[in-house]
Amino acid sequence: MTAAGTSPQADAAPAASAPGADHRDRLRVLDGWRALSILMVIAGHWLPLGPKWLELNAAVAAGGMAIFFTLSGFLITRFLLERQEVGAFLIRRVLRILPLAWAAMVGLALVNGWSATAGLLPFNLAFVANLPPARLLPGGEHLWSLCVEMHFYAGVALLVGVAGRRGLYALPVLALAVTLARVVAGETLSIVTWHRVDEILAGATICLIYQGVLGERLQRLFATSSFALAALAATAAVYFFDSPLAYLRPYAVAWMVGVTLWHAPAWARRLLESRPAAYIAEISYALYVFHAMFAHGWLGSGDLLEKYAKRPLLAAVTWAAAHLSTFYYEQRFINLARNLTSRRERRPLTAL
Repeated sequence: MTAAGTSPQADAAPAASAPGADHRDRLRVLDGWRALSILMVIAGHWLPLGPKWLELNAAVAAGGMAIFFTLSGFLITRFLLERQEVGAFLIRRVLRILPLAWAAMVGLALVNGWSATAGLLPFNLAFVANLPPARLLPGGEHLWSLCVEMHFYAGVALLVGVAGRRGLYALPVLALAVTLARVVAGETLSIVTWHRVDEILAGATICLIYQGVLGERLQRLFATSSFALAALAATAAVYFFDSPLAYLRPYAVAWMVGVTLWHAPAWARRLLESRPAAYIAEISYALYVFHAMFAHGWLGSGDLLEKYAKRPLLAAVTWAAAHLSTFYYEQRFINLARNLTSRRERRPLTAL
């Protein structure tokens, strides 16, 4: 689970036939969705949400992940539409994900005991620990999502490297193929890449629609869609995560997020485009990596009362660590990636 490396409004290219306000202003809404998604994941993992029989924790966390994956697919596809430079793309992705992820994995291996985790660490460092049989580190079980992300990066880089921008036409088809594979296998909620990457591919499809690559008819469909209806569909697909509705989760969530690029209720736009949302979005990757790691240790230990009494301290430590990591550790690698790739010529967005 990760951001696309830069703020979504950065380096925006004009959208083909995109209606409404300025393109960059409309993309600011994605910051809010990123903030909401990490807050949903943390709430699902940390807090008691409603009566236990409603299983709200699992649904809320799954919904947050679906939003995160949607954003990842959108922003990665947008980068490759603007810059058909696979090398620059991979440099930015590697230097965005690996420094914190590898540091966290090594830290977990040391905390859990090197002898007990030495056999697991190579699979985690290679981002294949989510593949069966799962070999995720204790306290790092949530990092399965980074494996899915890295597999998508490698796959889309290969696709564009071989076929150029036209290879991006295959992403909607691949999304449907993955969903069909899920249906055949009966996998409604999986951590295995080939049963989960349709959430990222659905976000990629939204990007192709938004940029006008798939024609004006689909753009008009989103421009006239009801946000309330899209949100209702996404809520149902997320909540009933163990039912056939879950097969629609990638597309319902992508529809909900996509509609807000054209229009959204005023209250929703104010919330999604607020300064707090932008800040949470900026540190969201570190929040995701740290929140479950810290909960795995003393801060998450004890009986029910003790565990929840520690939650404010857990939140403070997690937020402080995420802030420091984002601005004083990860930023160095982000800047390095930009310096390494800034000399490459940017190409204007054109039809595929």
